[in-house]
Amino acid sequence: MFYEINTKQAPVPIGPYVQGVDLGKIVIVSGQIPINPITGIIDKEIYKQTLQTLDNVKSIIEAAELHVKNIFKTTVFLKNINDIELVNSAYELFFIENKANFPARSCIEVSKLPKDVNIEIEAMAIRY
Repeated sequence: MFYEINTKQAPVPIGPYVQGVDLGKIVIVSGQIPINPITGIIDKEIYKQTLQTLDNVKSIIEAAELHVKNIFKTTVFLKNINDIELVNSAYELFFIENKANFPARSCIEVSKLPKDVNIEIEAMAIRY
């Protein structure tokens, strides 16, 4: 059995899925895109899109009463793999500012993402 995670601090799902699920020991965050949950705005710059996407992931993790340091795996989907340096810069800043170790990560280039954004990130976190 699992519990659905829902928070107003992250964007409302744009399809038939939940923001995340809490399995007890493991929390799985659905792929997040860079929608500002308050304004609905999507920034055009990949650096800012990356930070917003990670903030959305963080909000869902915190709704499960965990912290960024509990994230052990992420998957990053990029529309353009040439953006990886800017993505890595924002990604590194996010984890350092949240005093967390870098999780394991996969990064995949894809042809298209929802709402024509440049990045989507899904994550898994562990409850120690």
